[in-house]
Amino acid sequence: MERTVTSVEWVAGKVRFIDQTKLPGEEVSVETSDYRVIADAIRTLQIRGAPAIGVAAAFAVLLAVHDKDIASQQDLEKKLYEAINYLSQTRPTAVNLFGALNRMRRAYEQASSSAMVSIWSHLELEARAIQQEDVEACRKIGELGAELIQQGSSVLTHCNTGALATAGDGTAQSIITTAARQNKILRVFVDETRPHFQGARLTSWELMKQGLEVVLITDSTAGFLMQQKEVNAVIVGADRIAGNGDVANKIGTYPLAVLAERHMVPFYVAAPTSTIDVNTKTGEQIPVEERKAHEVTHVSGVRIAPEGVKVFAPVFDITQNGLVTAIITECGILKPPYVESIAGLKRQPTQAVANET
Repeated sequence: MERTVTSVEWVAGKVRFIDQTKLPGEEVSVETSDYRVIADAIRTLQIRGAPAIGVAAAFAVLLAVHDKDIASQQDLEKKLYEAINYLSQTRPTAVNLFGALNRMRRAYEQASSSAMVSIWSHLELEARAIQQEDVEACRKIGELGAELIQQGSSVLTHCNTGALATAGDGTAQSIITTAARQNKILRVFVDETRPHFQGARLTSWELMKQGLEVVLITDSTAGFLMQQKEVNAVIVGADRIAGNGDVANKIGTYPLAVLAERHMVPFYVAAPTSTIDVNTKTGEQIPVEERKAHEVTHVSGVRIAPEGVKVFAPVFDITQNGLVTAIITECGILKPPYVESIAGLKRQPTQAVANET
């Protein structure tokens, strides 16, 4: 099984990304040399998935300092901080965004006494490092997580955690595809994931391209499946994990965790250590993004709800640590108590910096 797509990449001084709002109907790539286009793509979900957002943000900063109008280091510094500030206002929940921006800022500070060409080189090396670290993290998460999957398992996943959401093969999805290569996966139940249908549009598309048996379900079907003993494990990703192991992930994750506990189904969270925010002590401190009402009242531009109806549209929910069986990272499988296991993580120096938001 090979990676289905490359979500975002640096190509000859430009950033190329897959417009995920067009899938699965069209596979459209966009190339740009304007960091504001990347910021808008993150804001409008053309680029989505916490790790992919972090990589895209790093490349966007790189675009900003490659502006042809930059004539001095003072101009470069001004442009860099403008871009970092602009990008930091796109989406508040995914910590990878802020970790990547922080790393690019630090990379500039480390090279600021050098010639401009050296500064550019240093920033490019940092952005590429962020990308490559995620590729490797995805691989390791897949290998470690697959060890937890029993032979002949039917697993359930939510939202999209594959190549589209990361720089590599995915987080939760990497576990699924790695276990499938080991002939452990019987089928994958995929939640449609309202309101943007990332499961229906993206996860189903990715997994079917890799030859897995995919069964698409409505978000409200999961409980019945577990009641019928059709699900052996639930595997999800994360947009931010607090220092105590509370998990912010796509809306609908918390009900799955409650259902999994009720039916004694393991509930696994897969995420790189860059998604763990040790400075956020509990899930209550994680900012939860809310979206526009029309994203709920309309589907593909067609209104499905009456005019004037009130809408509550959080993008994420918070799953308390007591509902999480294990958190699978590239540095190891974390088990409760999560305050202790997270504190004991052996991160690389760059990974530790990424969490100083």
